[in-house]
Amino acid sequence: MLLHVPASRATQRRKNETAEMENAPATTTSSTQDGGGGAGGHVFLLAFPEAQGHVNPILQFGRHLAAHHGFLPTLVTTRHVLSTVPPPLAPFRVAAISDGFDSGGMAACGDAREYTRRLADVGSETLGVLLRSEAAAGRPPRVLVYDPHLPWAGRVARGAGVPAAAFFSQPCAVDVIYGEVWAGRVGLPVVDGGALRGLLSVELGPEDVPSFVKAPESYPPFLEAVLGQFDGLEDADDVLVNSFQELEPKEADYLASAWRFKTIGPTVPSFYLDDDRLQPNKNYGFNISDSTSPCLAWLDNQPPCSVVYASYGTVADLDPTQLDELGNGFCNSGKPFLWVVRSCDEHKLSEELRDKCKERGLIVSWCPQLEVLSHKATGCFLTHCGWNSTTEAIVTGVPLLAMPQWTDQPTTAKYIESAWGNGVRVHRDKEGMVRKEEVERCIREVLESERKAEYRKNANRWMKKAKEAMKKGGSSNKNIAEFASKYASY
Repeated sequence: MLLHVPASRATQRRKNETAEMENAPATTTSSTQDGGGGAGGHVFLLAFPEAQGHVNPILQFGRHLAAHHGFLPTLVTTRHVLSTVPPPLAPFRVAAISDGFDSGGMAACGDAREYTRRLADVGSETLGVLLRSEAAAGRPPRVLVYDPHLPWAGRVARGAGVPAAAFFSQPCAVDVIYGEVWAGRVGLPVVDGGALRGLLSVELGPEDVPSFVKAPESYPPFLEAVLGQFDGLEDADDVLVNSFQELEPKEADYLASAWRFKTIGPTVPSFYLDDDRLQPNKNYGFNISDSTSPCLAWLDNQPPCSVVYASYGTVADLDPTQLDELGNGFCNSGKPFLWVVRSCDEHKLSEELRDKCKERGLIVSWCPQLEVLSHKATGCFLTHCGWNSTTEAIVTGVPLLAMPQWTDQPTTAKYIESAWGNGVRVHRDKEGMVRKEEVERCIREVLESERKAEYRKNANRWMKKAKEAMKKGGSSNKNIAEFASKYASY
């Protein structure tokens, strides 16, 4: 939970950090040779700091631009992140801006709204300094690709004479909803899909609406953030989204007409796209969390398509009772299972449950998710329905058990079950709890029922379509090529 800092302390801290920021210029370093005088132009990539789910897709997009179109990508992030995380490997340079909390990052602030405000104030100033200094050094960025959760970045870029492209890291369906609310065509709260006038491929029920617009009073700072992605979007030179046309055709077409969106996904490492034009990479190469796990060796000893892989992201906070229900559901299914329980949640597991899980399962605090999903032993994936996890499952052809928590996840869960047919929705009881019987039911539905072949067939169908979208001549590949051509000699 985020802590709120008293106003007097926050004011004094802002004064101190402003002084530090003024004495610390924006900096750039390289994880390989600079390449400043090469044939390619520089493209800068700015994701929301300390948000792995935002960094990964934009990083992979930069890798694609470098390999296929000769651009020289620079990842822009905060000084705090660069002081704690090894830089990505070639072909990336890295550049630092300040969020106003150089010593401790987001955790040093403790309040979401205050952090966002400071990031906008200090980030704007240091980003402007960075762009001007890069131009003076003979490395003018051809374009800044920015996370729309940082709408100020587009304004700073344009003020420095640099084109700006917004990069949306959530599904088109959710972007439609947020965009309609921002434009005033749909009012708050959004109780179901009725107000969307048939813009989506499926009809949303109350349980399918993104939580921030369904209950706008619940998380005011986050509501401001998701709707604020459309702030100034009409001035962006390009608008990109990490999805592909075939997956969300109706939604993508509407976004293209209303906001000039172009699909450029799925942006996952090339190894999983069967892209022989790009040097294979199995991971994103910039991990903010731990990166060691014994799970792959364990998977090697399991039968094909037998393992239930369970991971609910880096943000969801499950209480001990819910974890106990999940663990017992896994055990009662009779299937081997690989369960990711974050280190901060391990204390919530009872010794009794730990002992029971040892019979068929392996509990880890982290795993290389794409390698797990692509392993022949993996049979299905219980997921919180974060968009990166969902697209990774689509690309690897793994059926899903959709257990959404909040934000845009309920909408994605609806599409998994009703639009794409590559999984089932895990339902909660009246108390909002997913019971062990429901967990067991869903596992058996996907791995044992008469429909198991259908789930696997649909998962494989979407896997093929995702790969086709990114191959030469595919829908996303064409959009990326057009983007690259636009800035090749800008």
